Amino acid sequence: MLCSSLLLRPIARLAVFLPFALSASACSGSDDAEANGGGSGGNLTGSSGAGANGAGSGSGGTAGASSGNSGAAGANFGSAGAATAGASLAPVPLGEAGEYAILAQSAVSNVPTSIITGDLGLSPAAASYVTGFSLTRAGAMWTTPEVVGGVYAADSDDTTPMQLTTAVEDMLAAYADAANRPTPGFQNLGDGAIGGLTLAPGLYKWTSAVTIPTNVTLAGGAEDVWIFQVTGDLTLSAAQRMSLSGGARAKNIVWQVAGSVDVGSTAHAEGVILSKTAIHMGAGSSINGRLLAQTAVTLASTTVTVPAP
Repeated sequence: MLCSSLLLRPIARLAVFLPFALSASACSGSDDAEANGGGSGGNLTGSSGAGANGAGSGSGGTAGASSGNSGAAGANFGSAGAATAGASLAPVPLGEAGEYAILAQSAVSNVPTSIITGDLGLSPAAASYVTGFSLTRAGAMWTTPEVVGGVYAADSDDTTPMQLTTAVEDMLAAYADAANRPTPGFQNLGDGAIGGLTLAPGLYKWTSAVTIPTNVTLAGGAEDVWIFQVTGDLTLSAAQRMSLSGGARAKNIVWQVAGSVDVGSTAHAEGVILSKTAIHMGAGSSINGRLLAQTAVTLASTTVTVPAP
């Protein structure tokens, strides 16, 4: 297991991290500074980076039985080696699906007024299943004041139906690619509760639902990649945020979710969401990324902005 691909930094208090049991029990690297934190967990090391400071000592990085500092200072886990491994993780290719801000197969519904910057696509369902928008036919597409781009559906003219078929196939292929990436660096991190954490680049896997009840940060460079494999549902609580730091880019973040995705009211998400089920965006919610669902997408005064290239 390549533990150097990942880095976990609680951003406020070590007490946030202490309850979490890490399934990565013994990972090693070289030239590490000491990385020590409290709580029950495994050994965390990177190939060459700053370590983590808590109580205890060791030559690799130990997040184990030694008592950690549960004070306000918290602790940093990981190393520069983790970021390097994240940079080596190949992005998930979206193909033609990457041409859309929203792509769904069965329906896209909206409670006005939303702001969609980018194209909206629906296939194999027809445009009649794009609801809550005021649509005007304009050649091979529809337009609406709420979409800065075009609305395309399986009953559009010209070559649009074929293009949408390709886009949906590419969406399914991207989902399979993300879901089948092997050897995740962390499995079932926090038992699926990851609020309050700072997540470094790499591959994460949960065999459960994932909840984000408080803000979470993704920290890494512009070329770093995050892939989150979620077997259950993904829930971002109301008014909470995913934030990026260190130059991280939303286009390199993929949430592969077998269950449904629920972004709460006024919450903000980052990255490409590939959902096998539905994506629900709460009132006033927003995302810097893409919503790609194998069933339906529901919006409610939602802002969707395609990530910068």
